[in-house]
Amino acid sequence: MKAELARRKKMAEQYRGRINTAVDYIERNLKQDFSLDQIAAVAGFSKYHFHRIFYTFTGESLFQFIQRLRLEKAATLLLTDLGKPVTEIALECGFSSSSSFAKSFRHYFDFSASQWRNLKSASCLQESNLGKKDSNQGQVLSNPGKDSITENVYIEYVNNTQIWRYELMENHNRVVEVKDLPETTLAYVRYVGPYKGDGKLFEGLFSKLFQWAGSRDLLRFPETKTIIIYHDNPDITDEAKLRVSVSISVPPDTAVDGEIGKMILPAGKYALARFELDDQEYQEAWDWVYRTWLPESGYQPDDRPFFEMYHNDPKTHPEGKSIVDICIGVKPL
Repeated sequence: MKAELARRKKMAEQYRGRINTAVDYIERNLKQDFSLDQIAAVAGFSKYHFHRIFYTFTGESLFQFIQRLRLEKAATLLLTDLGKPVTEIALECGFSSSSSFAKSFRHYFDFSASQWRNLKSASCLQESNLGKKDSNQGQVLSNPGKDSITENVYIEYVNNTQIWRYELMENHNRVVEVKDLPETTLAYVRYVGPYKGDGKLFEGLFSKLFQWAGSRDLLRFPETKTIIIYHDNPDITDEAKLRVSVSISVPPDTAVDGEIGKMILPAGKYALARFELDDQEYQEAWDWVYRTWLPESGYQPDDRPFFEMYHNDPKTHPEGKSIVDICIGVKPL
């Protein structure tokens, strides 16, 4: 009986791993047209069964999923790249025309793209149903400097790295670095669903990943990077559909299978904000980066996934906190 349960679990992991491979492919290529044959081939399934398998594991049809990711990416770009024309954003997100984008966007969010971009207060957004979802999208960009009063800010340049040093009230000093990071291959375990403040969830995901990696001699700290990637904007995507990848850096030729997937973290310029946090302090830290540092930095976010990079085991910290860099891909404002 136990052997049969183990076999069934292993098969389910193989299926989920293939679906994750298809999802990663879609996310990397949202600008292009997709066909059922193409994505089924990426996942290694017959096209005649792929739709049903995809729906079983995601709760959405393949093309509902693609459309949702395109619309949610567009909604984020409208608020983070204010200088980019709506039509350009529509094409960048894979829509064939501005008219098809406009119709789909209004249907999903109950706003036109221009109305969405022009909303300046969180209260306006909270009064709408935003495609039958509650949201506080816009708060991050509408209240710069609200969280902390900055006493002094020192900016320096070291080896092509810009460093902001903040001396804040109550001795909460903070450092933000903007520097180029190399392309990095990651092995990951993915979770879909609510995650905010759930330290036990992440502990379980890391335990599963570390057990896999340890048996393959892939844990070589401090060279090995420990990263959590957030694929969706929690202010836009329904909580039940939020995707998170708990990851470690691995050699490019690392073989993965089943529930362990592999993806590339793109190279480029990132802002890294260093914090020491417990499970309940992450939201405040992310808010500080977006409300205080970003508006006065001369940078804006680009469309690469945002992530957290961890530097310690919180069990070894005197206050049980994680030392973490909040990392955002950036480009000039």
